[in-house]
Amino acid sequence: MTDISYHIVKTADAATILALYRQAGWWQMDDNPEYLDTVKKIMSNSFCFVIAKAGEEIIGMGRAISDGVSDAYIQDVTVRTDMRGKSIGKGIIRTLLAFLKENKLQWIGLISEPGYEKFYGGLGFNVMQHYTPFLLGEE
Repeated sequence: MTDISYHIVKTADAATILALYRQAGWWQMDDNPEYLDTVKKIMSNSFCFVIAKAGEEIIGMGRAISDGVSDAYIQDVTVRTDMRGKSIGKGIIRTLLAFLKENKLQWIGLISEPGYEKFYGGLGFNVMQHYTPFLLGEE
């Protein structure tokens, strides 16, 4: 297997990042040309955006949003399906955590899809007891 490298970026190939979002089931499948601009803004406006590369090919991503002072939320962590099970997701999380800790952020949280408790637990995260995540609904 090619060595995997991790990079903190403000820009990367937007079409590849969009494909990762879609493969994870997090993005519409139509061909709206504005999506590439949206992806570029997501990368540039995130506090930290990490890509994983096998050689020169982007195979995974993750990001953190933060005020840069106290709190950070990790989100959008995914690895191309044919590359899963090789600890690439762990490398993405570790790269994000190192950057966040270097920036002295104290509270780092995330909301995971069900079934990833063992994955995130192995990286030092605990389930937040007595808290419920919320999402604003459509009107």
